[in-house]
Amino acid sequence: MIQTDIIIIGAGPTGLFTVFEAGLLKLRCHIIDALPQPGGQLAELYPKKPIFDIPGYPSVGAGELVDNLMEQIKQFEPGFSLNEVASTIDKQDDETFIVTTNRGTQIQGKAVAIAGGLGSFEPRKPLIDRIEQFEENGVEYFVRDPELFRDQKIVIAGGGDSALDWAIFLADVASDVTLIHRRNEFRGALDSVEKVKVLKDQGKINLITPAEVVGIVGESKVEGLEIEKDGEKFIIETDSFIPLFGLSPKLGPIANWGLEIEKNAIKVNNALDYQTNIEGIYAIGDINTYPGKLKLILCGFHEATLMCQSIYNRLNPGKKFVLKYTTVSGIDGFDGTRKEAEKAVVQSID
Repeated sequence: MIQTDIIIIGAGPTGLFTVFEAGLLKLRCHIIDALPQPGGQLAELYPKKPIFDIPGYPSVGAGELVDNLMEQIKQFEPGFSLNEVASTIDKQDDETFIVTTNRGTQIQGKAVAIAGGLGSFEPRKPLIDRIEQFEENGVEYFVRDPELFRDQKIVIAGGGDSALDWAIFLADVASDVTLIHRRNEFRGALDSVEKVKVLKDQGKINLITPAEVVGIVGESKVEGLEIEKDGEKFIIETDSFIPLFGLSPKLGPIANWGLEIEKNAIKVNNALDYQTNIEGIYAIGDINTYPGKLKLILCGFHEATLMCQSIYNRLNPGKKFVLKYTTVSGIDGFDGTRKEAEKAVVQSID
């Protein structure tokens, strides 16, 4: 059985940053994630997309942010159980927890931090006959590696940010990009809509609206798509079909752990430490809910920081913690042993 201080469920940006904040407090972490690599939705859904609201970065690629977080926490040597789902959680008589995964891995920790983003998720699939047989044979619900579509003819279906952003990005990768939406109006950012219109005028994107993909042409691999527009049907050739209709978030096994759930999210006490109704189990990031909740990465970072302080105090009752700024103490100085001169910027927390 794996032993640790904090069991983190979810290897997205909030879960990864938890390792850093816990490490400053000399708390060990082990992360469980259903995906085969760290990064959560950033790595799985849009690794090449830029993010604009991370402090200090006017723009940072989602994949780059994940790489930086992994580099930041490397010094604290967290454990990982990837490609595994946290199935059950059992609170022990000594107030520790044992989390068991779908593969039988057991991790025992003194606290649990659920940082599972939207929970487990699956793509919303269009109602097209035989679509399942073409999955990974020309039908892709995510763009994990844009280079897979290099010099291909591709069709993207959808009207939201993902469909617009990937159409724009892949216009410089694929040999031919067609964007299909069942309405003339798009739901994505206005800036993205304008970029698509410009690329259409430049001949870099074929835009077909209002229209729907109603059939797939091919035997073992996608060779073309049947399109319906204005009551008429026609076929276009394509190498890949990418329907981007969003995700269906599900809490998965977490829903059966006795936690208080509201609208598919875990209720927490945001006035103090983001603890759930079960003492010792916390929820941070997009998976939690409380009055005024904002689902932003930087909010998840803030929640992770306060949660780690709470866990430290819970595990060390009565022990005085000295909080120092990393600009003065560095990473190794968080044990209160550095120079006397540093006391000028020390805050005592009882």
